[in-house]
Amino acid sequence: MERVEVRNGSVTLSCLDSGSGGDPVVFLHGLAGSARELWPSAAELAPHHRVVAVDQRGHGHSTRRPDDLSRRAYVGDVVHVIEALGVNRPVALVGQSMGGHTAMLVAAWHPDLVRRLVMVEAGVGGGGGDLPARLGAWFASWPVPFRDARAAADFLGTTPMSRSWIRDLEERPDGLWPRFEPDVMRDAIAAVVETARWPEWGKVTAPTLLVSGQRGTVQPEELARMRATRADVTHVVVADAGHDVHLDQHRAWIDVLRAFVG
Repeated sequence: MERVEVRNGSVTLSCLDSGSGGDPVVFLHGLAGSARELWPSAAELAPHHRVVAVDQRGHGHSTRRPDDLSRRAYVGDVVHVIEALGVNRPVALVGQSMGGHTAMLVAAWHPDLVRRLVMVEAGVGGGGGDLPARLGAWFASWPVPFRDARAAADFLGTTPMSRSWIRDLEERPDGLWPRFEPDVMRDAIAAVVETARWPEWGKVTAPTLLVSGQRGTVQPEELARMRATRADVTHVVVADAGHDVHLDQHRAWIDVLRAFVG
């Protein structure tokens, strides 16, 4: 694994890249996540695939305060990373939550780039109500800087997602800080929930795998409509998993992913 940087206009995008392998697979994390969170999944495929995990703008080691948080900006970053790193096309594109929404739009707007699409706990967007404000307020409530990892765990808890956040905290002289800004997270997810992208979903031509957790957050009615709209859609529900399927039930998730991407 190598951490590499790609410049897209005013934004620096940091990626983890295996650098070699067979058919490429590109991973996109969810809101407030990072490439490091998805690397255990990517590494499982590395022996037979070139794998790239992207820190999306506003996340991880990428530019912390980008001036554009639109959906088109996120999609443009993915396209630019694939081209700049010389990744063979088309790719299998795997996204969780907000990253799944980004992946769907890449497949809709750039069908030549995507051979297979995997959306983990992700839908077409829209219908968020006050979700952006609630998430922004919660991230802003973190008592940062944390003194150490134990202090972070005392506040965040010990769920798989909490442990992932703690592992990824940035060490500064005054303590440990998250690798994102609360208001950036609020505005990034606001762009996702602003519009239900049913027209884009209908334009996706890549065979698609929808992965849900048994305790996931994407509504069954939305998933049913997604399946009914297109014929080339497979839906798998992972038992005893929530929104963070890839962390909650890693082994079961990898088995599903491997079977689909080949």
